[in-house]
Amino acid sequence: MAAHPLTVGFDLDMTLIDSRPGIKAAYQELSARTGTVVDAEAAVTRLGPPLEEEIRRWFPEERVAEISDFYRELYPEYAIAPTPAMPGAREAIAAVHAAGGRAIVVTAKYEPNAKLHLAHLGIEPDAVIGSLWAEAKADALREHGARVYVGDHTGDVRGAHTAGALSVAVATGPCDARELLAAGADVLLDDLTLFPSWLERYVADEAEGGEAASA
Repeated sequence: MAAHPLTVGFDLDMTLIDSRPGIKAAYQELSARTGTVVDAEAAVTRLGPPLEEEIRRWFPEERVAEISDFYRELYPEYAIAPTPAMPGAREAIAAVHAAGGRAIVVTAKYEPNAKLHLAHLGIEPDAVIGSLWAEAKADALREHGARVYVGDHTGDVRGAHTAGALSVAVATGPCDARELLAAGADVLLDDLTLFPSWLERYVADEAEGGEAASA
């Protein structure tokens, strides 16, 4: 795929969407259906890594694949409606488009469910790529020529750097500002409401041949 002059990647959970209410509901239904207690309150504090890592905490290894598939089947009914957009999410995507760029979503979430979230919330990126976590996100970022990747987890920082992209971290997920900076985030924002003004500075600096603006 030919690189676009400006392509920005975004993580999904706790970056563009607050998936905690929906994921909690899905885990509660999974518990009810399987008879296995899953601490949904604890699970939603660990969002970011692949689903299988959480399922492995509650089910034996030989059932992880089966239960993960079952969870993904339950997910559309129980997790989509309760999940809101994060503050500034729509404006962040719009800012990329207003700058003449492409916005893509690269997430560890199962891709069909990621697309359901975005459609439900009226958030319209140019591409959605699912089932990629941490360094593996670099595959999609490179394919789409992303120069910036925005995420809330240290795994997102690693994914950005593996792709040779600028890591813009938002402190809205399970990793606090100190963790994100220690992981090597190039830019740290409190949340996505600050992203459009940062992007404007970044684009202006790039046009002048300077370094990307820091927050």
